[in-house]
Amino acid sequence: MSSERTIEAVGENVEEAIANGLAELGVAPTDVIVEVLEEPSRGVLGLGARPARVRLKLFRTPAASPATSAPPPVVEEAPHGYREDAEESEESELAALVEAKEVTGPMDEDAEVGKVVLTELLERMSILRAQVTIRRAEPSKTDENVPWVLDITGGDHDRLIGRRGETLAALQYITRLITSREIQRQANIVVDVGGYKTRRARVLHKLALRMADEAIQRNRIVALEPMPPHERRIIHITLRDHEGVITRSVGEGEARKVTIVPKSLA
Repeated sequence: MSSERTIEAVGENVEEAIANGLAELGVAPTDVIVEVLEEPSRGVLGLGARPARVRLKLFRTPAASPATSAPPPVVEEAPHGYREDAEESEESELAALVEAKEVTGPMDEDAEVGKVVLTELLERMSILRAQVTIRRAEPSKTDENVPWVLDITGGDHDRLIGRRGETLAALQYITRLITSREIQRQANIVVDVGGYKTRRARVLHKLALRMADEAIQRNRIVALEPMPPHERRIIHITLRDHEGVITRSVGEGEARKVTIVPKSLA
């Protein structure tokens, strides 16, 4: 692989670092394998703080888009070059989390290898009594590429989730990275801990719809609480095709939040 196909990127957290790398390459998450090099640190009293650092390896050439084509509808958080298939991947992940049920029958290579990889990572992290349960939403005729959810039960959930889910995000990226190398393609898996992502996704999904109704009824902009990037994307995706509202993100850093705007005011 040429050096031009591997880059390192930094950000306030792992997700932001990956987004910065995707923007620089001009590709979607499905075109790269991500390696988390360093997690962010706040330091002591502001001293010694360091950003998250990741390495992105482009393992396939993204399909070229016609120069005259209109830009795809993008999620607010998406950087320049973040293509529509990235949105479809995130939408599938949202559906997988909201609708997933435990699977006991035959599974794809992604799930089987991913479970082995994640189990070994937990052992190396000295997470005792942890087990990996596999869940998946029912594939539909329009979306057969539904991710497998590897849900960790038992063990130290707080340690695995981390502040605002940042440790869990890093664990998911590492699991995807190793599994992708093993099966020689992008692994279609999501890592959860005790249903944390699932519960949060369901709460945010319902919240988005309820706040959209309120924004329309009162004909005013509704601002939600500050959220990390992956949670803001759930709001954006939920309301992306809503007939009465649009969504925008405002603010900087940890204070960044979603606003729901009636189309009459947009």
